[in-house]
Amino acid sequence: MNGYAGKILRINLTTKTISTLPTSAYEDWGGGHGMGSKIFWDLIDRSKLPSLRAYDPDNIVTLMTSPIAGTMVPGGAARTEVQGIGAQTYPEWFTHSNFGGRFSSMLKYAGWDGVVIEGRAEKPVWIDIRNDTVRIQDAANLWGLDTWQTQERIWSLVTGQDAFNNWIELDEDGSRTTQRPAVVCIGPAGEALSRTACLIHDAGNGAGQGGFGGVWGSKNLKAISVIGTGGISIADPASLFEVRLWAQRTYGNDLNHPEKSSWTWFGVRGTEQINWGTGGRARLHACIGCHRGCHERAEKSVRNDSMCSESFLLNYTRLKDMLLKTDDAYYPTSMTQKLGINASEVLKGTSYLKALYKAGVLGQGCTIDCDLPFDKVGSREYFEAFFTMLIQRTGIGNDFAEGFYRAAMNWGRLEEDLRSGILNYGYWGMPTHTYDPRCEPYWGYGTLLDSRDINEHCFSFIFWKTSLTLGHPPLDAEFVVNLVTGKMAPYDDDPLMLDFSDANLYSEHQAKLVAWHRHYSRFWKRSVLYCDLRWPDFLNTKGPGNSGLTPEGEPKFFNAVTGKNLTFLEGNAIGEKIWNLDNAIWTLQGRHRDQLQFAEFIYEIPFTGGGPFAFYYMPWYENGSWSYRKVNGRTLDRQGVEEFKTKFYKLEGWDTETGWPTRSTLERLGLDEVADELERQNRLGRE
Repeated sequence: MNGYAGKILRINLTTKTISTLPTSAYEDWGGGHGMGSKIFWDLIDRSKLPSLRAYDPDNIVTLMTSPIAGTMVPGGAARTEVQGIGAQTYPEWFTHSNFGGRFSSMLKYAGWDGVVIEGRAEKPVWIDIRNDTVRIQDAANLWGLDTWQTQERIWSLVTGQDAFNNWIELDEDGSRTTQRPAVVCIGPAGEALSRTACLIHDAGNGAGQGGFGGVWGSKNLKAISVIGTGGISIADPASLFEVRLWAQRTYGNDLNHPEKSSWTWFGVRGTEQINWGTGGRARLHACIGCHRGCHERAEKSVRNDSMCSESFLLNYTRLKDMLLKTDDAYYPTSMTQKLGINASEVLKGTSYLKALYKAGVLGQGCTIDCDLPFDKVGSREYFEAFFTMLIQRTGIGNDFAEGFYRAAMNWGRLEEDLRSGILNYGYWGMPTHTYDPRCEPYWGYGTLLDSRDINEHCFSFIFWKTSLTLGHPPLDAEFVVNLVTGKMAPYDDDPLMLDFSDANLYSEHQAKLVAWHRHYSRFWKRSVLYCDLRWPDFLNTKGPGNSGLTPEGEPKFFNAVTGKNLTFLEGNAIGEKIWNLDNAIWTLQGRHRDQLQFAEFIYEIPFTGGGPFAFYYMPWYENGSWSYRKVNGRTLDRQGVEEFKTKFYKLEGWDTETGWPTRSTLERLGLDEVADELERQNRLGRE
């Protein structure tokens, strides 16, 4: 099994049983998400799915790697996929998250393709993996520590106080290393069973969405530590080297001639890199095996590895602190990592609280009594009070810990605040991403059909490469549309998939776009675990004819590692199979098409945006020609969304009345057992 370690670690915290599953039984699912979904399906008591909740001991959590994890595949060696019933969404769906760094690679070097967690420990524990030796350790001395302190303590426990100056002996057979363990853990938010809690690895690699920090807390699981000294069998090492060199020479940046270098994902040239608003002196930091660095390692430890939502919290710090780059300015950014809190909840929740305070609804002595110092919003004092309330669940902090969707529900304001949009939670009780469904409908549709904000940026590069230049990108719209859709087999004959005009928002073309996106992402990004910020590489100004690595790159790297002869389209077909299995799980949980609804503000309040999102340009087809048009200022039509859903269900071969998979579709994908289970529970879609 080239690329695979060959076994999956299975731990039952209730019985303290440690066993293994053979990876060969799940190899056809690729890795990552595919394996995680199939393991969940196999091990969970499916009769309990309608009533099973995130904090139930019977909930199963998987952490899965992929065959390319720990290898030289650029933008693909580092991801870990996390799955299980999540605590953050409303309702509590079977969901997923993932994180980068070095955990997946170290797990592979220790001889494991993944970890399955079942049950609940009687008292706090952590899992100590040293090659084949696995122990469930007492975590009494770790409970209460933040995520950075937890990792440092475990490094010391595993390697000794002087670990970084000496070889570490791991096994009796003489295995040794100079590495520190890779640790993923929860902070105080997870211990408090906050639905906003996440998993943190190293300084800031986080499985942010899903509330898996709270799920681990409910299982009394503080951390998983792994250190390994093994290797990974590669089918054709020479080919892997050659494919990487081919990718670098043909598509990579030329550091000697940055003016000739390719566009990065964010639309800057050459050796420039995203500055996530952190400022100060810093160097780039990449996940293991990656060819680019999205994270920063700062001169000071504050804000290390922060990006995106965490760094945007700087927008809420006081201007003076921001300009002077004081530690107080970076305090909320670092604390979301150390406490293990989902940064998007803090970001969108802060906006929500400010709006309620401004309206006179929330504050000291108000209808919603809250003693946060709103006169000092953005100060360290304000955020210290906020985080303390949430972690200790004191007073209104108990509502904060439940997430702001449930908080609004508890305050009797949910319907009102979703209608006005001051609660910017567009679907499934989750914060709406900045790629708004009113502007990029495929993002919203994909999220409604999934279990959480998809956070998959396959087509968002078009926004960045147009909007940052205020509608004047380097390549014309028709060229970009034809180049990108020409790579999207089996729908590669339909350029209108990338038509974001008003007339096309609810069309079969949009249904094809969403279907392709779900299938591609389920296999290549969620299962093979190519990094979302680097794949797919549709457009690359250094590539021949401005064409990027996709669709040649994904299978070339995968096949060099595994020795398989998988085509790009065959990978997408496996993605369709995984997508149908996920939908079967949601169907057994009780999902019905009628539940797939945007929040009211998506239908009633036009999107205006701010910052770069005030200039939201996307491809637009009208009167036989393509251009870039500003798509701000529109809403979605409720009936139009229903028409889209019907078209999508027909395209996927699902029941258009319920959204449930049908037997013919499941059997076509080799999921006969899944069809039988749905029929037993009277949840099989009608043909």
